[in-house]
Amino acid sequence: MYLKQLDFDYVPVHLVKDGGQHRSHAYSSINPSMLVPTFVDDDEDIVLNQSLAIIEYLDDKYPNTPALLPTHALDKARVRALSQDIACDLQPVTNLRILQSLKSDFEASSEQTETWCVKWIEQGFSALEKRLVTRSGKYCFGYDITLADVCLIPQVYNALRFRVNMQRFPLIQKIYDNCNELEAFQKAKPEAQSDAA
Repeated sequence: MYLKQLDFDYVPVHLVKDGGQHRSHAYSSINPSMLVPTFVDDDEDIVLNQSLAIIEYLDDKYPNTPALLPTHALDKARVRALSQDIACDLQPVTNLRILQSLKSDFEASSEQTETWCVKWIEQGFSALEKRLVTRSGKYCFGYDITLADVCLIPQVYNALRFRVNMQRFPLIQKIYDNCNELEAFQKAKPEAQSDAA
């Protein structure tokens, strides 16, 4: 939303507070999967879940703002592939509900869940780093921000939280640093949100 310079109302849904606000009846009535994010456009009577669907919808709806997908079909497919490497293969296995399940269903310790996250982040980043060798410039795909960057930055944030050695991934680290120089990414950081405590 910040990259697109769109006005929006941010409604926080805390994943831990009150036992997980995403589990409330009010939230589950608009998003039965009880995951975040959920995008609601009252003007269009639209409710969308899944980050990639939301981002592509906004990219299509507001084409005169910075595009997050290239226009050339092959380049667009390459950006989507990078994005899906992150959003479909890496992010799901390190998200909060998986970590909670490891603890509650399999009695994993905090140390074991951290080891789990580090393993999958490093595996995902190793493959991504190799792909970025031929595609990256200042950002994941050349010199313009794309959907891949929007997917990558939260995962690097997560990697840093679990103390992944980012020296092993210099291209990813460079892209992370470059993106975080931009005001839109600074505004989107978790600690910049109104519900950050």
